[in-house]
Amino acid sequence: MRRFKNNYQEKRNLQRAQRGGDREPPQPADKTPDPVEELPWERPELETFGVEWVRAWVPHARKRLMEIAKVMRRYPWMVEVVESRTVANLHLYMVEVYIAVDGSEACLSLNRLRAFCARGGAVKEVKLELAFSRYEVYEGKVREMYRPKRLLAFTTATREYVRLL
Repeated sequence: MRRFKNNYQEKRNLQRAQRGGDREPPQPADKTPDPVEELPWERPELETFGVEWVRAWVPHARKRLMEIAKVMRRYPWMVEVVESRTVANLHLYMVEVYIAVDGSEACLSLNRLRAFCARGGAVKEVKLELAFSRYEVYEGKVREMYRPKRLLAFTTATREYVRLL
């Protein structure tokens, strides 16, 4: 009985081989490029933070990196600020951008201690103290609105800021 079974399996295997087999030929390996390698080509603004920094954050927060790049493309002075003032151990979600509602001023905050604001082409370092005011639709998205707090609210012209990032 055993010999008959072995002959049957051998015959079946020969028939499969003659038909070309049941398997499809192996497909070539999918050569998808590394997402980190694509990102600087898509968004060269992110190169200012450094390749290692981008490589560390791409798997976790690619969408946030794209938002940062979009804002930095809109305000090119922010790229120069990041290049000139390196910040050690920059956390992705510490990068914040505030825009005055009237469009007269834009601010980039790399950490809680300092922010860089541009008004009329001049960029200066300031201490930006803002307090949450309300939610409002800005550029088709619901955004947080902020007002200056403490004495700063009385000394400067009262203006509201929209948090883009």
